[in-house]
Amino acid sequence: MQDISELQKSYFHALCELDEKKTSSLIEGALAGGVKPDELLIKVVIPSIDQMNEELIMGQEINLAQHYLSAKISESIAMKLLDQVQTAGECPGCVVIGTAVGDFHGLGKKIVIACLRAHMFKVIDAGTHVSPEAFVDLAIENNAQVIGISSMMAHTATGPNGALGVRKILRERELEGKIKIMVGGAPFRFDHGLYEHVNADGWGENGLEAVATAKRLIKEVEG
Repeated sequence: MQDISELQKSYFHALCELDEKKTSSLIEGALAGGVKPDELLIKVVIPSIDQMNEELIMGQEINLAQHYLSAKISESIAMKLLDQVQTAGECPGCVVIGTAVGDFHGLGKKIVIACLRAHMFKVIDAGTHVSPEAFVDLAIENNAQVIGISSMMAHTATGPNGALGVRKILRERELEGKIKIMVGGAPFRFDHGLYEHVNADGWGENGLEAVATAKRLIKEVEG
């Protein structure tokens, strides 16, 4: 079986070159070699997306146009891989998920939604640029135990319209014990303690960890 770390390096290089044919070939070859779709997502595709984001922020060799086009390539590959993730188990609960106000990056959210649904969760896709009020209203409407907030940028992760805003509304409506907050996205992968700073109940580094976190939080709600 191909070494995953070497595959990720090759994939990232092809992504930087905007070589869609090469990126697809690398993923297809790994699948043929026995690597599981979810492993490719978590260890190859997502780390490459994060690396592109980091290099853009640091002002290195990545420009905005390159970042946009590489994201489109990554999204296409991620969706194909998600179609191959197997579903299993009984429905453990309901999660409302979206991106915070000011954040229109939807790929990470799509990946988490697909992983949750693959594990039989009922998932309400709130979309992008979602207000704290809309998150809470959707959770109440659908009897959701968890609100998932995805943020690709630091200011949307830590701002008043993200988890902090949702927490404020939950307190005002006396719903803290009934609805939990889960966060995720690049800022939380860079700072593992950030979820506590924004008053979230947990976070997921990737789609599969988000599944585990959602299960834990739902158990806490149900007692």
